[in-house]
Amino acid sequence: MPATEGLPPAVPGRLFEMSYTAPGDLAEIRAFVRAHGRDLGLAESRADLLTLAVSELATNTLQHTAGGGRVRLHAEPGRLLCDVIDQGPMRSLGRAMPAADALRGRGLAIVERLCDEVDITAEDGGTRVRLMLLL
Repeated sequence: MPATEGLPPAVPGRLFEMSYTAPGDLAEIRAFVRAHGRDLGLAESRADLLTLAVSELATNTLQHTAGGGRVRLHAEPGRLLCDVIDQGPMRSLGRAMPAADALRGRGLAIVERLCDEVDITAEDGGTRVRLMLLL
């Protein structure tokens, strides 16, 4: 059985958005991403990957920026797009995974390995990290 059989089809045009401002919001962000990722057509295992990636980014936002952030999810034919937007500086992609004994620095490296594509762009005084997963 294909991984997407029995799942609702991706619905282009549907947009889900949620803001977060405090560490206590992370559980709600994870539940939001998992549920709406599935609503938009991700298989359960792929929704788990997206949830982990967004959790890493949202945690980084709360640790390294002021003002919190937003998560937006929407689908296009064959793929799900998730934007994590915050007021942080531009980040670079292509990071090596830090050594096992390093205390920090794995978040974006993990995100890049979990998602099919990751892109970072400037957006109104901050950054948008766009995650793409194939449906």
